[in-house]
Amino acid sequence: MRAVVQRVKKAAVEVQNNLTGEIGPGLLVFLGVGKKDNKKDADYLVEKIINLRIFEDEDERLNFSAADLDKEILVVSQFTLFGDCRKGRRPSFFDAAPPEEAKKLYDYFLKQIKKTELKIADGKFQAMMDVSLVNDGPVTILLDSKKKF
Repeated sequence: MRAVVQRVKKAAVEVQNNLTGEIGPGLLVFLGVGKKDNKKDADYLVEKIINLRIFEDEDERLNFSAADLDKEILVVSQFTLFGDCRKGRRPSFFDAAPPEEAKKLYDYFLKQIKKTELKIADGKFQAMMDVSLVNDGPVTILLDSKKKF
């Protein structure tokens, strides 16, 4: 699984002009599911994301996590995180999980992250979404459950 984690002042997602999720200060997580991913990958990313120390302390050092500060998290599915652009100009999505498999792991990820005491919001799987955000920093972190980067 792959995630792009952005520290935000606020974020929201709409599907067909209907608000499906919004948060105040916290994390916007774009989540992609790969062919070889399983529940262990989801568990790894849940733990990593909620405990990722990317919020500043009084000395402006990144010492606090979303869990430490009771921040909100918005999760948005994004299969294009598995786009491979090394050959040609059109991304290949060969390594992305098929939609039915990806949905199961996406739903599992949401179930696990919602077990935290943090406010969790989400988009709609496999929908065309309008995502708006106000970056805080900006701070953007790339995560891969297979630790490729």
